[in-house]
Amino acid sequence: DGNCYNINNQLVDNGTENNLFRYTTSSIITMARLSLLIACLLAAMATAFVPANTPVTRSATPTALNVNIKVAVGEGEPIESALRRFKREVNKSGHLMDLRHKRYFENSQERKKRKIVQARFRVRMERMNARRMRKQRT
Repeated sequence: DGNCYNINNQLVDNGTENNLFRYTTSSIITMARLSLLIACLLAAMATAFVPANTPVTRSATPTALNVNIKVAVGEGEPIESALRRFKREVNKSGHLMDLRHKRYFENSQERKKRKIVQARFRVRMERMNARRMRKQRT
């Protein structure tokens, strides 16, 4: 607005040049925003630099998705095969697909289309498996 204010936000006459603390309204707003930004950065830094030796405790309860997948590792079994079985179990549970679909908002029309495509694929795979089973019997 062109008016000048002193540090106590009091209007100062534009004609006085000897005033040390002259601020315009936009510069006061800019300083307020800058101080807020600095305060937020300091708060973030205080929580970001936690000492490394603090123990991290995690509960053994399942997450909000109720994922509870367990793989028993046999005696002398290579970790690669146990990891492969674990990945297979995770894929079979379908939780990763749910997370992938919930990554972005999906309205009801898009959800309906996706479900129709999934149903078609599922029916096709069931037909293929049934045909394969009939062929094995003969």
